[in-house]
Amino acid sequence: MPASDVQTDQATDQPADQPAILVDHVSKIFGSRRAVDDLSLSIPHGAFLSIFGPNGAGKTTLLRMLATLSRPSEGRIVLGGIDIKEHPEQAREHVGLISHRSMLYDDLTAYENLMIAARLYGVENPDARVRKLLDAVELSHRSMDVVRTFSRGMTQRISIARALVADPDLVLLDEPYSGLDPHAVDVFDQIIATVREGRTFVMVSHDMDKGLAACSHVLVMARGRKAAFAKKEEIDFDAFSAFYKKTVGMGVA
Repeated sequence: MPASDVQTDQATDQPADQPAILVDHVSKIFGSRRAVDDLSLSIPHGAFLSIFGPNGAGKTTLLRMLATLSRPSEGRIVLGGIDIKEHPEQAREHVGLISHRSMLYDDLTAYENLMIAARLYGVENPDARVRKLLDAVELSHRSMDVVRTFSRGMTQRISIARALVADPDLVLLDEPYSGLDPHAVDVFDQIIATVREGRTFVMVSHDMDKGLAACSHVLVMARGRKAAFAKKEEIDFDAFSAFYKKTVGMGVA
């Protein structure tokens, strides 16, 4: 599948010294519980961050804030120079989210689902963009079938197309391998590899092998806090494996 099938001619016009993601002393508070607690990170453009941690560590809460679906209770998040509290709609234009939940309308066709997303984002020539993406995820032949008739792997491919419809700079992946069979995993990996150049990725995953294979940076969270953060080339993997097992044993706050 050629990269041109998914990518567009848009260029990311952002200063080289400005991070793709700046998380500055961010907390998310639910009642008396700090789901994310005073977290700070800086992720460069083109990086692939894999986030690990036990259930309840704050991983998905962080991803929801990066996706502008939830606002920080404290601190700030800046995506490509855009403060998400001050300009959430502008920030959202640069973000694509792929989740283990499809976020698709089951009773609409694949084409209709993508057209809704394209029109919401104001994509120029939406029909051409949608057909290009359907071809890229190898589902043109099922474009007029309703999504509820699709397999889990096919649904995930449409979810990828939906996330990429506005050609986002930042792609967020929330447990994207959940429920996929081996063939669907291979197809998913191929598509992500095709669109990786020029974009920044953040993936939450319990699959350490997949997460480490894909990433350039690693974040381990526990009890809402940053337990470890490093570039992949700086990691001693034997020590990291032992550390991660200990961190998972910490459980939730």
